[in-house]
Amino acid sequence: MSQALRQHLEKITTFTDSEFDYILSHFTTKKLKKHQFLIQEGDLVPNDHFVLKGLLKSTHTDNNGKQHILGFAMEDWWISDYQAHFNQTNATLYVDCLEDTEFLCLSLYNREKLCAELHKMEHCFRVKTSAGFVALQRRILTLLNSTAKERYEQFLQQYPTLTQRLPKTLIAAYLGVSRETLSRLYTA
Repeated sequence: MSQALRQHLEKITTFTDSEFDYILSHFTTKKLKKHQFLIQEGDLVPNDHFVLKGLLKSTHTDNNGKQHILGFAMEDWWISDYQAHFNQTNATLYVDCLEDTEFLCLSLYNREKLCAELHKMEHCFRVKTSAGFVALQRRILTLLNSTAKERYEQFLQQYPTLTQRLPKTLIAAYLGVSRETLSRLYTA
């Protein structure tokens, strides 16, 4: 399992065995079952989570009780409530498991420690954070400027394996369309 993290990090830079062993020593492991929450609104969020196995969704419930899907995370992705994690405040999101899931957890303290001690880790996190900002901007612009059909086609192109793992109701909610609209797009 640690090999998955190493492969993930080494898409950006390489590490010696001793460097990677040191990095790995700062992580803890966690397993959750399908339907369990990793994070609930109001929780403190001490960790960022690297997904080794499984699938999760990140949601926010608005003042009217409507649930909005912010994103999904599967193997080789990171997930957390980043506002709560980095600001050390209470969570405003829910993150729950759509499948049995295994993670590597990294506390904010250990992340900062690794970044201070290993420039390569700071570089990895900067690259990953920049990619996350780009993806978030792309998602917002897609929601603002694209038709339902265009959003669905972009989803299929960006995340082809997720369509086999997610119920259509969750895909529809993520795209901001009804289940019926998605069904029409799916058969078109």
